[in-house]
Amino acid sequence: MKKYNNLKTITPALILKRNLFSYLRRSWIIYLMLLLPMAFFIIFRYVPMTNIVIAFKDYNMFQGVWSEGSPWVGLKWFKQAFSRSDFWLAMRNTLTLNLLDLIVGFPAPIILALILNELIFKSFKKITQTIIYLPHFLSWIIVSSIATRLLAPTNGVINIFLTDSFGIKPIDFLMDSKKWVMTYILFGVWKEMGWGTIIYLAAITGINPELYEAAEVDGAGRWRKLWHITLPGIRPTIVVLLIMNIGRILGIEFDRPYTMANRVVRDVSDVLSTLVYRVGILSNQFSLTAAIGLFQSVICVIFLVMANSFAKKFGERGIW
Repeated sequence: MKKYNNLKTITPALILKRNLFSYLRRSWIIYLMLLLPMAFFIIFRYVPMTNIVIAFKDYNMFQGVWSEGSPWVGLKWFKQAFSRSDFWLAMRNTLTLNLLDLIVGFPAPIILALILNELIFKSFKKITQTIIYLPHFLSWIIVSSIATRLLAPTNGVINIFLTDSFGIKPIDFLMDSKKWVMTYILFGVWKEMGWGTIIYLAAITGINPELYEAAEVDGAGRWRKLWHITLPGIRPTIVVLLIMNIGRILGIEFDRPYTMANRVVRDVSDVLSTLVYRVGILSNQFSLTAAIGLFQSVICVIFLVMANSFAKKFGERGIW
């Protein structure tokens, strides 16, 4: 009888209360697990804001960032950077090279992924995919050495072939500004095309095979299936990667232009990253370097937000 009375006291309200308490306790633990790494990251990365503060100070590396030996100077270093002619030259070159990379390099892995997806022989497809992916693991120092060996005007493999086979005079690919830009873009496509191809092939495998079967029943050929099923299936992946590439429109890696460039083609090869290294770091002007880097970051964020907004206006999901 006593056990029965205890059972009668367990009402639906009590069950709901216990379940709610258990849920809150579990959610509190989850929130704590998420907040601790975020707090650690914010405290040790953004609270000091050393890289940002240096851009607004006359930084003295021997006195430290927060000492009186590094006084606040406001926008002095930004004005100094914007008044330099080589800054605007580097900015123009950065935008030009990144836009050409976007125009030429962005569609290349999409086209290659669509071609590989149509191959019937799976073994040949895997071997080809592995070969085109290998250059991604090479550093730009190795790639620039390969470019020099291939394109040297006197003993380069390509120039020897053109001279012996067609009687063409040696072409100076690395000393002429226009040809250097072409070489820079093509080697970038060759190096990174395999990585993008793997991403798009993974997106293609996520398409429902029943769609292709239904299209075959309706009499659709390869081109129809490619245009109406494959491309719409990987469109969200294309949009996300396009937004990310547009967000890096003013950010450029250092090793690629630095290793492939030379003094003869500095008018087209000097970009913001090499300018920061040459003017800021080698000359110990760290405040100027920080100002240029902060300017790059702000512009990249603006382009990223704009690209994401345009994508949402056209009905795509975007990044956030």
